[in-house]
Amino acid sequence: FRLSMMDLIKDGSDWKEIQLLAQAIEDAGATIINTGIGWHEARIPTIATLVPRGAFSFVTAKLRGSVGVPLCTTNRINGPRVAEDILEAEQADLVSMARPFLADPELLTKSKQGRADEINTCIGCNQACLDHTFLGKTASCLVNPRAGHELEFAPPTQVTQEETRKKIAVVGAGPAGLACATTAASLGHDVTLYDNASEIGGQFNMAKRVPGKEEFYETLRYFGVELKKRGVKVRLNHPISKATMRDNEERFDAWILATGVHPRTPPIPGIGHPKVLSYIDVLKHKVPVGERVAIIGAGGIGFDVAEYLLHHNDDEDESESKSNQHRIDEFFQQWGVDQQNDIRGGLKPNHQSANNDSSTNNNNNNNNNRRIHLLQRKKGKLGAGLGKTTGWIHRATLAQSGRVEMIGNVSYEKVDENGNLHVKNGNTTRVLEVDNIILCAGQESNRDLLEHNNGSSSGSGAAAAAAAAVGNVHTIGGAYKAGELDAKRAIDMGTRLAYKLTDPDNYSMKAPTSDEEIVLRLMAKWMK
Repeated sequence: FRLSMMDLIKDGSDWKEIQLLAQAIEDAGATIINTGIGWHEARIPTIATLVPRGAFSFVTAKLRGSVGVPLCTTNRINGPRVAEDILEAEQADLVSMARPFLADPELLTKSKQGRADEINTCIGCNQACLDHTFLGKTASCLVNPRAGHELEFAPPTQVTQEETRKKIAVVGAGPAGLACATTAASLGHDVTLYDNASEIGGQFNMAKRVPGKEEFYETLRYFGVELKKRGVKVRLNHPISKATMRDNEERFDAWILATGVHPRTPPIPGIGHPKVLSYIDVLKHKVPVGERVAIIGAGGIGFDVAEYLLHHNDDEDESESKSNQHRIDEFFQQWGVDQQNDIRGGLKPNHQSANNDSSTNNNNNNNNNRRIHLLQRKKGKLGAGLGKTTGWIHRATLAQSGRVEMIGNVSYEKVDENGNLHVKNGNTTRVLEVDNIILCAGQESNRDLLEHNNGSSSGSGAAAAAAAAVGNVHTIGGAYKAGELDAKRAIDMGTRLAYKLTDPDNYSMKAPTSDEEIVLRLMAKWMK
């Protein structure tokens, strides 16, 4: 029986009522009681990435001794080590996991065999599981696009035959390139992975530095292990040129361009001022940022940069050093959760609802006094394109700080000689006096290597000869389509391309549309 042991809503159950309910459930014949955390109406994150691992296991532990049946704890338990820690601490008799088995259905087998480093860890993003469910799409997984599509990804029967084995070059070790390289190698192909950088990961190396997204370290750990296990030849600090592709001295049968994106620079007068930075300058190169900041662009990257700047000092980077218990304490303090679960509903009385547009919480744990203007051209609420089940969390986190002003429907007039940003909002012109302006205004595909190397032998002369020499050239991930940085699409494309290269006739580059999705689309069209 699933019992809500912490409602996380105003006037929810108190602890005595929870105990009475649990005892009544036991008397009624239940043999196991599972822990429910939060109602759907609750405005406290309970399963998203920013929730620390095993954060709510203390709730289950408190009920132990009140009933005689085994108690199962849940929420953000994404690996065997987390589960073992909870069981060893005697906080629960059992643990339950769901999303981690989408990420890696072999989780238990790998753990039992001492191969925990090979586990593809659930990062708690919800993007392909819960978000898909609420859109009528097949539930899957960002880090494992085979989930929910197992029959579609059945291994090709001819993969082990030598005549079908291809020699493949993957250029770019970001999410798309890593997925393609490891999948192609697992299917029996000879794969070489190239990247300009000194480490694998691409844009993931920036995402992992954003507070609440530390789970990306696990994804990179998994891919690193897979590269070694599958025998992929990794060539870091190794740029590839058009000439390299044209000469093709290693006789590759196919070139996969997973070269990612470049930040887009909007055409604003004065945009070349030294105070203007890109999100790559901030997240990758760690360029110092002042206390007054304007962020141009309020998509996923803009929100990530704002979150990063709220919690980051230029002389330190705490994201890797905090213990899980430290993260749990900070999380409960920020969201007003009673860690003793004594207060009715589990919420502190002075906690301000995340539904509010502003907050006096002003969570500030690192002497960081930044004030941020987060700007977008579009009308309507900022971050409207964020995840269906997690977008509200990102908006609430920034609002709770009391240090982020969100402004929509703006036009950017200019950056003046002092580096201040002039914007127009309706009929009002404002001058934002800032220390830095950070560009998060979208991306452009990096297709430099694609020019004249499109894999087609059509045409004549040198261009046709070069194309024929190169062979098949494919683009995936951001190099195929920039848009918002979309790891879900990138990993899915990389995985699907590896299968399609193996058996072009039986594999598709796009997941089939589910019946539920078709019905929801028709209903939405009809309701308009």
